[in-house]
Amino acid sequence: MTAGIRVEVRRGKNESSTALIRRFTRRAQGLGLVREVRNNRYWQRIKSKNVGHKRALISKARRENYNELVKLGKIDPAARKTRGKGGRR
Repeated sequence: MTAGIRVEVRRGKNESSTALIRRFTRRAQGLGLVREVRNNRYWQRIKSKNVGHKRALISKARRENYNELVKLGKIDPAARKTRGKGGRR
């Protein structure tokens, strides 16, 4: 996690609250805080290489098993079920 950046804006004598908020927003954008927060909005933890490798091996084994069953005639590839927008039924 990144450390937070403190943004401080003090109100002038004759400054309205909307102008203060506008100044704060500009300063936050100038520091790149808005962009950083938006980039981290859907942040996901990066998986290790080992996890990716294991998943690749599992999918390869499943694919080989499926192709073997197709060769033996136990599975008809033309009759595969497809999921529509509704998902599982």
